[in-house]
Amino acid sequence: MKARVHVMLKNGVLDPQGEAVRHALGAIGFDGVNGVRQGKVIELDLAEGSTEADVNAMCEKLLANTVIESYTVEMS
Repeated sequence: MKARVHVMLKNGVLDPQGEAVRHALGAIGFDGVNGVRQGKVIELDLAEGSTEADVNAMCEKLLANTVIESYTVEMS
């Protein structure tokens, strides 16, 4: 079983990496980008019997800083 976790900064939290990407895109001619939010994707190869609740616990304890980040989990 596999899980994919998408982690993003919460709305209202400044994203300096996203701003750097937006600025760089403008510098190379892509002027139509008004904002960029950068996040991360974590792919987990899970043992048989693992549940989405297990992955949520992993996110709450380690994979995401839930004070400033939100996350979504996709199981497959």
